Amino acid sequence: MKSRLTESSFLQVADRPEVIVSRGDDPYNNTRVALSRIDLSPARGKRVLLKPNAGRITAPDSGINTDSQVVAAAIDSFCDAGANVAVGESPIQGVAVMDAFDATGITKVVQDRECRLLDINANPFVEVAVPDGLAIRSLKVCPEVLEYDIIVSIPVMKTHMHTGVTLSVKNMKGCLWRRSKVELHMLAPVKGIDEKSINVAIADMSGVLCPHLSIIDGTVGMEGLGPSAGQPKNMGLVVVSADPFAADAVACSLMDISAKEIPHLRMGAERGYGKIDLKSISVTPNNWRDWSSPFLLPPENLSLEFPGVEILDSNSCSACQSTLLLLLKNHGDDLLNDHGSGVPLSIAIGKGVPEIPDGCYCIGNCTAKHQKKGVFVPGCPPVGSQILSAVYGKGTSKNSNDN
Repeated sequence: MKSRLTESSFLQVADRPEVIVSRGDDPYNNTRVALSRIDLSPARGKRVLLKPNAGRITAPDSGINTDSQVVAAAIDSFCDAGANVAVGESPIQGVAVMDAFDATGITKVVQDRECRLLDINANPFVEVAVPDGLAIRSLKVCPEVLEYDIIVSIPVMKTHMHTGVTLSVKNMKGCLWRRSKVELHMLAPVKGIDEKSINVAIADMSGVLCPHLSIIDGTVGMEGLGPSAGQPKNMGLVVVSADPFAADAVACSLMDISAKEIPHLRMGAERGYGKIDLKSISVTPNNWRDWSSPFLLPPENLSLEFPGVEILDSNSCSACQSTLLLLLKNHGDDLLNDHGSGVPLSIAIGKGVPEIPDGCYCIGNCTAKHQKKGVFVPGCPPVGSQILSAVYGKGTSKNSNDN
């Protein structure tokens, strides 16, 4: 049976959910226009938790974190509807959420509106059963997610190296408590299912942890090596729906990606958690497809993206992967020049790498079992300067501003 979190009072026709797309140069206005097409009156007198994508410390317009003006417009729309609004996030391991909020400008818009800004990692988790789960049987959920009446997912429109895309359904993984997010990357393969266990787990999660409303921020998205090492892509869009699967399906189409090719969306839709067939979705305006623009997809083999580097990656999480990819983008040429041995520079990340070559750089605590054979860099994740120090054998890197 579906939980309270999957029952949206904003969803008027479940068999044919409505999705609104708004486009323009002003992200605040785009969001207000889109939300004006949704009857928000069920939020009157309710506690509303806005869950943006603010898991990393990055500058605005990077395509990594939710645009602060989209958050501002969501706050204003729900406050106008008579709701009590808060903004909360549970970032990746090693990131202080308030620093991430400060960097992206969300702190200011929340303080200007005298709303609550929450580190939802701060309090003990609540165990939530996943009765129909195939990869997981329970989740450690940040308590505010259960205490608030309405949860709104506000992700960025991005590709993702593990899950194809990260949109409103995947963004709810950021409601999981602390390191439990990492655990979803380390699951054993699910017997009888060919998909990666992380994708099965997200589909499982969506059966009990779906938002009541989705606001997808396509102001500046990210393509390629998403969710944090790709290229920003200006779209000037906002996508809104009370069915998060329908919202994600339309966002996928705007990215020139089929939602049916995204495992967690396809599996969740097959279980009846939402609609992804565009023929079963009502989209406003009628010309929304005119605004689509193909996104570069994540490479299937990371080593092809960085010639001369052999990346051994199995069951890694986004934190270690993003740290490594940003390091290679910023310092890859220097590392290869210093390596200079005629053989690939080998780097291992993730808990599942079975064997490594001698001298391999083992990045993050999950690779500790190989430390006697390689160069081990501890951390969860280690910062880029730690990795450079290990490579160069000294306490500071050539350019330590890589975090």
